[in-house]
Amino acid sequence: MDSLWKVGLLLCSALCVNGIMWKLEPNTHKCLKEELHQNVLVTGEFGVSEAPGQKVDYVVRDSKGHILAQREDAPSEGKFSFTTETYDTFEICFMSRVPQHQRSIAQEISLITKHGVEAKNYEGIGEAAKLKPIEVELRRLEDLSSDIVNDFAMMRKREEEMRDTNESTNSRVLYFSIFSMLCLLGLATWQVLYLRRYFKAKKLIE
Repeated sequence: MDSLWKVGLLLCSALCVNGIMWKLEPNTHKCLKEELHQNVLVTGEFGVSEAPGQKVDYVVRDSKGHILAQREDAPSEGKFSFTTETYDTFEICFMSRVPQHQRSIAQEISLITKHGVEAKNYEGIGEAAKLKPIEVELRRLEDLSSDIVNDFAMMRKREEEMRDTNESTNSRVLYFSIFSMLCLLGLATWQVLYLRRYFKAKKLIE
């Protein structure tokens, strides 16, 4: 059981840090999205390869368009941080700006994001609270355990929501199928009665 718990802690630590690198073409943009819980600290470190006359902007916003961090003409290296207020999908966008009629090249963008336990500065927390190294590590493990519990709770909630949605969809499909069958039976009955009256009017049947 202890080994499984350690594996879970290691997995959570790995998932709390995301690193990516890509090439940003001139006058284009690229956005990265991620779902985060409420009250989660997020930090990011980015690097932009230099290109004469070319500028790169970045912006961090939520699904409602609220800007959480923004910088025009970003330096070759920089950092940003924000804290989520609600459970939402957040996106980080990098935009390239190149003047017209200027020769341009693709710029290399590197981004490392951390959230939750990995984003906190426990050394600073320990110094401020005058904690011993073992106490700092215990606090980090406590926060990490809380994050794991919250993740499992969120997964369970999503599972319940998906199950309720599936059950509701199945019920609606069943009722729609029954309604369609009744409509077809009613239409078939009306068609038979109409043809019967038609043939009687033409004296083709008695």
